[in-house]
Amino acid sequence: MVQIIKTLVPLPPNRKFSPLEILLFTVLLSVVLYFGKTLFIPLSFAMLISFILYPICKWLEKKRINKTISIFLAISIVFLLVGAIAYLLLSQIGGFLHEWPTFKVKFSESLMQLFAFLKENYGINTESLSELPKNLMSSSGTQIFGFLTNTFYSIFISAFFIIVIPVFSALILYYRQMLVNVLYTLFPSVKNETIREILTETIHSYYNFIKGMLLVYLIVGILNSVGLAIIGIPHPFLFGFIASILTFIPYAGIIISSLLPITISWITYDSMWYPLGVVLVFSIVQILEANIIFPFAVGNRLKINTLAIIVVIVAGGILWGAAGMILFIPFLSIMKLIADRTESLKTLSLLLSSDSDPKKK
Repeated sequence: MVQIIKTLVPLPPNRKFSPLEILLFTVLLSVVLYFGKTLFIPLSFAMLISFILYPICKWLEKKRINKTISIFLAISIVFLLVGAIAYLLLSQIGGFLHEWPTFKVKFSESLMQLFAFLKENYGINTESLSELPKNLMSSSGTQIFGFLTNTFYSIFISAFFIIVIPVFSALILYYRQMLVNVLYTLFPSVKNETIREILTETIHSYYNFIKGMLLVYLIVGILNSVGLAIIGIPHPFLFGFIASILTFIPYAGIIISSLLPITISWITYDSMWYPLGVVLVFSIVQILEANIIFPFAVGNRLKINTLAIIVVIVAGGILWGAAGMILFIPFLSIMKLIADRTESLKTLSLLLSSDSDPKKK
C-alpha cells in the first residue's frame, strides 16, 4: 500500500507516509468505492470491455473504416454475443420455473420422509421441523411485498447498467487518446514511453487473457452439460453453464453451483446415486479444467497467488457485491502487470506473485 500511494501521489524525496495516513487513505478509498458503486461498477465494466474491444477497433481502423463505425461494430458484436448467451440461459430458466411447482411438492415430501426416518430410527422429535415446509408456504404471502420491491430494484439497476455500460465503453474507446494524454499529465515524472508501454501490454495481455477465459468457460460449460445430460439430470445446460461461470470463484464456486443440481436430482429420482453422479461429473470436469483446459486455453495468464485472489474476492463482495467479486480479479491482474514493470512496485509484485520462492524473483 505504501508503494502504491508513493507512486500515485507525488511527494518530496524524503517525505514518507505514516501508518495513520495509510490507514486513513485506505478507509477513504473504501468509503468512496462503496458509496460510489452505482457509478464505478458500470464504469469499471466499460473500461474492461474497452480493453477487450481496443484491438478489434484498431484492426477495423487499419482497414480504413471510420473510427465511430469501428467502435459501433465492435460493441454490437460483443452485446449480440452476450444477448444470445442470456437468451439461452433465460430459456433454460423458464423451463426450470415451469416445473418448479412439481419440484416444490417433491421437496416437501422428501423432507417429511426424512423427518419420519429421523424419528423412527433415532427418536428425534421432529414435530416442529415437520411444520417448517407448511410455515414457509403460508408465510410466503406476507413476504411477497418485500420480494417484489427487491426484484423491481434489481431490474431497475440491471436495466441502468445495460444502457450505461455500452455508452461508457464507446466513449472510452472514442476518447482513448485524450485519456492517455491525461495520464501523461498526471505522472510527469514517468516517461511517456513507459506509460504507453505499460498501457499497451496491459490491454493486450488482458485481451488475450479474456479470450482464453471465455474459451475455458465455454469448454467447461459444454462438458458439464453433457455429463449431466448423460446421467439424466433435468435442465443440464442451465446447471452446466452456471457451474462454468461460477468457476471464477476459487474452490467455493464449484461447491455453490453443485448444490442446486444435487438437490434437484435427489428430489426428482429419490436416490443418492444421482447426486453422487453430479459430484462425479463436476469433479472430473474440474480436474480436466485445472490440468488440461486452463493451461491450454490461457497459456499467458497472469500468475497471482490464491491468497491474494481470495482476499480480493472477499473485499470486492463486501464493497460491490457480486459485481465486485467479478471486477476486482481483473483489477488485481492489471495491478500485478503494472507492478511487474514498475521499479517502485517490486514489493507489491512479489506479494501478488504465485512464485513461492523469493530467490527466483
